[in-house]
Formats: sequence, structure tokens, C-alpha cells
Amino acid sequence: MKLSCTKENLSQGLSITSHISTKNVNLPILNNVLLKADQGGLKLISTNLEIALTCSVRGKLEQQGEYTVPSKLFYEFVSLLPDDVVNMDLHDDGLFVSCAKAKTTINGISPAEFPLIPPVEGEVKFEVNVSDFKKALAQTLFATAMNEARPELTGVYMKFKDEKLIMAATDSYRLSEVEIKTPSREQEYEVIVPQRTLSELSRVFSVFKDDVEASQSVTMELANNQVVFRYASVELISRTIEGVYPDYRQIIPDKHETKVVVGRRDLIQAIKSVSLFAKQGLYDIKMSAKPDGALTLFAQDATRGKNDVDLKCEIEGKENTMALNYRYVLDGLNAMNSDEVEIKMIDPASPFVLAPHGENAEKFIYIVMPIRQ
Repeated sequence: MKLSCTKENLSQGLSITSHISTKNVNLPILNNVLLKADQGGLKLISTNLEIALTCSVRGKLEQQGEYTVPSKLFYEFVSLLPDDVVNMDLHDDGLFVSCAKAKTTINGISPAEFPLIPPVEGEVKFEVNVSDFKKALAQTLFATAMNEARPELTGVYMKFKDEKLIMAATDSYRLSEVEIKTPSREQEYEVIVPQRTLSELSRVFSVFKDDVEASQSVTMELANNQVVFRYASVELISRTIEGVYPDYRQIIPDKHETKVVVGRRDLIQAIKSVSLFAKQGLYDIKMSAKPDGALTLFAQDATRGKNDVDLKCEIEGKENTMALNYRYVLDGLNAMNSDEVEIKMIDPASPFVLAPHGENAEKFIYIVMPIRQ
């Protein structure tokens, strides 16, 4: 194997592929990235057996071949090189790497031990706008469950229907649902994609955020309980989660007794102030809406004291008060872009609904279950 490429391209590829490698005592090869040099240039491949990432890097090929080297070590070394051409040449004693005056030999492992990653040819194929998809991921990933007790809740539910993609996530305490436009489809399709996979995809998007040549859409293909995302020079393969996603639409209220319209930044600031006095471990604050146009936030801790903040806002309906986990509410507010938000309440035991306010507000709804008093 012998080839050369720019430091910038190699560093970008390694920043994508080196991230998922893990310290695996039983399979040391999983700590490595596979370098595959062929007519298409250089392919960087890494896997943790759940996710497989492939990134193509443009380069000048002199001799085909493949080899694996420790991914984090290689990435850290390359990132310290000057902005010049990086030459890679496989010798008997390892991979010889040189760039300007810098040179080193990195010991690796035979590629024969690297797990085989079969290509996924999707039976079902979708294209989604990258900008919309990035925003939808930011509005759902945080609401997935961390506990593996219910595996289906550790992923994001996706439903392709007509000209839209509905994405939802819940951990049983809060629910986030967002809707984005997609090309028209005749057939509905549902899938649950692991949170870890989508977090990795979101990170890939961020690596290419300043790349003017990057595609405006991401392709998603599904086949045999696997999903593959293709974007720019990257291919990400992952398993999907089997099982049935809960019918979360049942808990979305179709009525309300109180509606509040309030400034998003003002509400965030007030919650942060009041939360300083919330009980440790419970993270509870009380939110009270009164018809006179005042939204009051209150928290009290026996050892630290109490705090209450009044916010000017528009209120319709009757007086209402409920106890909420302030961290959950902040997560929802931080996922929105609108200047104002709508709060809808029924009673202290019913779901608290939060959504953007305004004609151009995105199709996003966020629900938090109240703390039972």
C-alpha cells in the first residue's frame, strides 16, 4: 500500500471514523481503523460491531493495499502535522507516514482480523434535506431513554408518510415529536433507529458544516433490520431496533383548560433562576398561570430557601398550577427556535404541552409529565 493525500482531507476522515472505536480487550482490532487504498482513493473504515463507518478520502494512489492502525493514535498524530501532503507507505515493520519534515512508523494489525462489513442494499430508500434532518435530530435525541429495559425507547421512531417524516422520542417522562417535509411516497414505512446511531450521524453532519461541496440531502436505506445513511463521502451502517413503538399519540392532549404565550428566552432565564432552589434529585419547580396575565414560577428547598419569578405573558382560560421537572422543560425550550412559545395545561395530573408559537413555527410538540404531588 502506497499513496498520498492532503493533511486536511485525511484529518477530516479520521475525525469521523476514529470516534466510534472503543477499548476492546477481547477484540483489539476494534480499536483500529482499516485503511483501504484502491483506485477510488483511500477508504477509512471503523466499527464497534453495532455501527460501521466508512469515509472516502481523495488521494493519489501508487500501490493498492490495506492495513489497520490504532485509530485514535493515528488521528492525533495526523492532527499535529503541518498543512501539507501526507505520504503513507506500508513496510514490513508497519505503516510509514511522512509529511514535510515529520515522519513516523505506526505498528498495526493485519486487516485479515478486521470484521467483515457487508454492503447494505436498501429495499426502501428515502432522501431527506440535511438542514431539516439536523434540526429534527436536535429536537428528538435528548428525549430517548437511556435505560435498556425497554429497548424500543432507546431509539427514535421514524414514520414516512405521504410527503412528511414524523420523528418521535420518549423516555416515558417526556415526549418530543417533530414533522419535516420529504418527497412524496405511496407507501407508509416505520422504523426505530438507535439513539447512538443518530448521535453519530449528527456528529458527521457537524464535521461537514462548512463544506460547500457537501450534499444538501442525506440518503437513508433500509433492509433486513439494518439502516444505512449516505452523506457526502460517508456511509454509516447500523442495526435498527426491533419491536413495536408505543402508541404515543394517545397521551397528546386534544384539549386544554389554560393556554399561555410567553417569550422563550424570558422563560428559560426564569426557570434557571428558580431552579437554584429546587430540591436535589427531584428537580421540581411549580408553574402557576393566572388569568390576570401573570405566569409565576416557584421553587423551595428546606435548606437553601425559596424563589419565585413572575413573567408577563398572554393567558387564556382558567387558573392552573402544576409541578414539573425543570430540566425536562429546559430541554424542550432549548430545542426550539421561536421567539415565543405556547404552554397548554389541563390540570396538575395531565401532560404539560410546550410548542413554538407563531405562523412560521416549526411542526414541533413537546410534552412533559407533571410531578405528582
